[in-house]
Amino acid sequence: MTSLTDRALETLPDGVVDWITESGRPQWQDDLLLIGGIVLATYVLFAAIGLLFGVGANSIVGTLQQITFFAAVYALTALALNLHWGYTGLFNIGVAGFMAVGAYTMAILTAAPDGSPPGLGLPMIVGVVGGMIAAALVGFVAALPALRVRADYFAIVTLGLSEIIRRALLSRSLQEFDVAGYTLGTGGGSGIRAPSTGVVANYLLYGSADRSSDSTVLGDLLFNLGIRESIVVNGVYTLVLIAFVVAFYLLLTRIAYSPFGRVLKAIREDELAARSLGKNTNRTKIKVFMLGCGLMGLAGILWQGSRTLVSPNNFMPIVTFYIFVALIVGGSGSNTGSVIGGFVFAAFLYEGPRFLRTIVRANFDVRSPPTIYDAFVDLGSGDPTALVGYAIGSLDEIRFIFIGVVLILFMIWRPDGLLGHRKEIAAATDLSRRPAATDGGEADE
Repeated sequence: MTSLTDRALETLPDGVVDWITESGRPQWQDDLLLIGGIVLATYVLFAAIGLLFGVGANSIVGTLQQITFFAAVYALTALALNLHWGYTGLFNIGVAGFMAVGAYTMAILTAAPDGSPPGLGLPMIVGVVGGMIAAALVGFVAALPALRVRADYFAIVTLGLSEIIRRALLSRSLQEFDVAGYTLGTGGGSGIRAPSTGVVANYLLYGSADRSSDSTVLGDLLFNLGIRESIVVNGVYTLVLIAFVVAFYLLLTRIAYSPFGRVLKAIREDELAARSLGKNTNRTKIKVFMLGCGLMGLAGILWQGSRTLVSPNNFMPIVTFYIFVALIVGGSGSNTGSVIGGFVFAAFLYEGPRFLRTIVRANFDVRSPPTIYDAFVDLGSGDPTALVGYAIGSLDEIRFIFIGVVLILFMIWRPDGLLGHRKEIAAATDLSRRPAATDGGEADE
C-alpha cells in the first residue's frame, strides 16, 4: 500500500480502516466498491454544485448522462489499450485509426443502398461484427511489419497508420467506389450516414426502431420521472455502453489470469526471457494486437454509431491522446484503473469544464474580451471579470492546457496512476508469500 494511501487511511475511523483493509472480501468486490464509490461521489458533487447555483434538474441529469456516456467510451478504449500497453508493453498510439476502421466498416455495411454514399443495407449485428473483424484484420496487417521494430518505432508506425486511415477516409477517390458490382463509399470529408446503434434504446423504450409504437413498460416508468425524452433515450443507450464496459472488463480480467495473459505480462517484463523459455512472442503479440484492435473497433462503433453520421474529423489524433491520459490517470496494467481513469477523465477533465461554463454563464454577467491582452488590461484596471469571461469563452482551448498540467502532475507525483501500483505480475502464484518450513523455507529458531 502506498504512502499516499496510508495517509488517506489515517484520516478515517479505525473501524472503517479495518473494514477496507481486512475485509477478507475477494478483490473484485473491493474493486466494485471502489468504482461505485467514486462514481457516486462524483454524481453527488456535480448535483450539489448544480443545485447550489440554480441549475435545473433536467440540465443536471443531462450532464450526469453525458459524463457517464463519455466515461463508458473512454473506459472501453482504455481497457483495450491496456491490453496492448499495460499487459504486453505495445506502445500503440494509433487507437483512433482502429476505432475509425470499425465505425466506418459498420456504416458501409449497414447504410442504405440508395443513400449518399450508398452502403449494403445489412442488419446492424452484421455491421458490428464486420467492423470488429475489419479492425482486427487491419491490426494484423499493421502488426506484421511493425512488431519487428523497437517500441519507439512501433509507436511511430501505429501513429502513421492512424493518420493514413484518416486521410484515406477524407480522400475523394474513396467517396464512392465500385466493388464486385456494388457502389459503396466513405463520403469523403462529409462522412457517411448509417443506422444508429441507438436503436437498441428505442427497442427497450418503444418496442420499435423508429419509435412508431407506444412506449413499453420501461418507457412509461422512465418517461413519468419528468426528465426530457431525449435524456432518457440517451441514458438508456448509456446503460448499454456500461454493459459493454462490464463485458470488456470481465473478458480482459479473464485473459489477465490465464496462461495466455501470463505470457503477455512476461513479454512486457522481459521479452528475451520469455522467448528463451520457448514462447513464440511474435505470434503472441500479433494475436493480442489483433484482439485489442478488434475491441477498439467495437468501441468506435458504440461511440460514433450512436450518431447517424460517421465523420473522419471525429477520429483526430487528439482522441488517442485523451485515451492515453485516461489510462495514465487510472494506471496502466490495471483493468480497474482503466475504468476509473476513464470516468475521472470524462467527469473532471472533459465534461467538468463545460459544466463550469454553464454555471458561470447562467449566474454571472461576464463579458468575453476578444484577446487575452484585453483581458489582462482590464484586470490591471481592477476588473477581474474580463479575464474570467475570456477563460470561459476560450474554455475548449484552455482545457488542453489544464489536461497537460494534470498529466505533468501525475508524471511527477503519481507516475503509476491511481491504481498502477496494482499492476499484475506474470507469475501464477503469489511471490510475496514467504515459504513455509515444510516447503524447505525458513523455520523459527
